[in-house]
Amino acid sequence: MPLSETAESQQLKKEKMKNLLQTTEWNEEEMKALMRSTFYSQRKDINKGTDMKTLTDEWPYLFQEGGMEVHFKNLTGIPLKETFLNSIDRKGNRLLNFMRNVCANKNKGVLQTVTKLQVLRAQRNGCSEDVKDMILLLLSYFDEKEQFLLHYVEETSLAKDVVLENLPVTPCIIVCGPSYYAAVRFMLVVDRKIVNDDITSFISAVCLMFGSYYCFNIHYPIELASVLEFLQRCFFIINPEKGTKVVEKKNKKRLPVNPRVFSLISDLSDHEWRETS
Repeated sequence: MPLSETAESQQLKKEKMKNLLQTTEWNEEEMKALMRSTFYSQRKDINKGTDMKTLTDEWPYLFQEGGMEVHFKNLTGIPLKETFLNSIDRKGNRLLNFMRNVCANKNKGVLQTVTKLQVLRAQRNGCSEDVKDMILLLLSYFDEKEQFLLHYVEETSLAKDVVLENLPVTPCIIVCGPSYYAAVRFMLVVDRKIVNDDITSFISAVCLMFGSYYCFNIHYPIELASVLEFLQRCFFIINPEKGTKVVEKKNKKRLPVNPRVFSLISDLSDHEWRETS
């Protein structure tokens, strides 16, 4: 705990945040300052295994974009959304071009996804649409399971309408609409609980989903291990020399980098070198 803080001052600040969120005129910078000064108490509650319902009741701002960005940066030293957007600007088109022009010629699943995306995306343009393409192409490339990442409901669905029992316990995004190109609202689910039911940007939804793995000490599911590690290393710039966020199987050798992720990164680098030489 910071030297200037006591258990009582931490509790008062936590209650102040909860009360401010009940009003319509709270100031985001004030909320972020309160989040920073109560980071110790947030980590204490998370690390002792507090259930998700209690966390959303006690720390509601943690599950909003501004709150999670503060917590994630305090935890990792990395600005969550800023890092992702900068990486998309620098690497997004290169990855998409590689997937569409190289991988699609070698991988039937990627080719099918490229064809499907041309229909789904239609004439929509923009960074958010590119990220949607990127996520689905990575799922196809690694042959991982979309249902562990995205769950589709009716466009008008409210949080209470969503059937949660069949969702994964790991963080996932609920898409409110028939396709996530048409959707204008998303929800975040963690441990089969909707923790944010009004996310208006897919990029924000991806950042909140990814940030949840770190903020709440959650392992990557095996079903998304390669996609999440690729995003982690290439787009959120978290590159530990050892350790993994994937639940490990017994008697399986631990590798510093997922071999499939390493292979894609190497192929991308080799392709770029040949294209520019």
